[in-house]
Amino acid sequence: MKRARARILALVLALLGIQLSWLAAPAYACGCGAMVPDPATRISVSNEQSVLRWDGRREQIVMRLTVNGDARHAAWIMPVPHRATVRLGDPALFDQLATAMAPVHRTRHHFWPRDGDWPFDDNDLAADAPAPGGGSAVGVVDRQRLGPFDVARLTATDPAALEDWLHTHGFPLPARLRTALQPYVDRHWEYVAVRLAPDGTGGTLHGALDPLHLTFASDAPVYPMRLSRLASTPQSLGLYVLAAHRMRTRTAIGGMQPSVVFAGRVHPHGGALGALAAGTPYLTALTQQFPEPDRISGDHELVRAAADTPVQQVIYEDRLREVAGIPAWLLTVGGVLLSAAAAITVRVVRRSRRPVIPPPPVQPPPPISPSAPLG
Repeated sequence: MKRARARILALVLALLGIQLSWLAAPAYACGCGAMVPDPATRISVSNEQSVLRWDGRREQIVMRLTVNGDARHAAWIMPVPHRATVRLGDPALFDQLATAMAPVHRTRHHFWPRDGDWPFDDNDLAADAPAPGGGSAVGVVDRQRLGPFDVARLTATDPAALEDWLHTHGFPLPARLRTALQPYVDRHWEYVAVRLAPDGTGGTLHGALDPLHLTFASDAPVYPMRLSRLASTPQSLGLYVLAAHRMRTRTAIGGMQPSVVFAGRVHPHGGALGALAAGTPYLTALTQQFPEPDRISGDHELVRAAADTPVQQVIYEDRLREVAGIPAWLLTVGGVLLSAAAAITVRVVRRSRRPVIPPPPVQPPPPISPSAPLG
């Protein structure tokens, strides 16, 4: 009971801390780029799913954000190494991915009873409890409306000029992001600026947004992460990678070591996953935590793993071993007890049937002779 109260208190304090952090400073970054809300409003990315497909010369990124907060508008910036095309993605892709990498359920039997098994099934136990420009400083390659997104594809040779353009055209950009963009300007990357606005008037950004599908040339697969160093709260990354072989990140870029939650070939029969996985059938699902976002040192570069070793989560269902519906341990213990009782019974019966040998007859002492002296 004390442990349960301590856990509840810890959960309440954690939730209170999250609320206070929202009031103190909004989360300006997510794993895929920079999320910038309107002034005096807040927005947080509660879930981010990104699929990266690389066929050796072209990269595609499909991402879906789930956001919470009270912002009516927000901007999101993502650097890309080459000119990108942008379109809406298919939300069914993520459901098909979840099906493709679903855990395997297996049954694991145990002999001796545990909590929940008879005779301990009446105990009230608490159970211990997750993706090159022209001559002007800023060039507008294209601007289009895609569902709830106002998308601008930009080039820039000066982060200050990029800041001015974004601010003028309704894409607010915090001043500290200017320095973070400088490495991309130096490498002549381009930018996909996205202004998110809900349909209708008076609404707020909430829930899962429509996926965005970016396509650009790339000699090596890369997932932009540098701008996430501006986040004020710990960040997490969930990334699906479709390639010809199993992939891994080159380094941890300042976060915890990435974990592989799934690796293996997918065999879709059609749909969004079938179209995306054609020619790149090997799926690697990675997760990574960034407790201190300001330590993020760059973008994720993905390289081929040493081997295409499959990885799949296995969920075990522990069951008490039974024989004809009777616990095996009970049969075993009962059998041993019955065997012991039978052995004792046989021993007693044999002893009772053993013939009793009478004792030898007692010989009386010889009579005393009358002529013997008395004293």
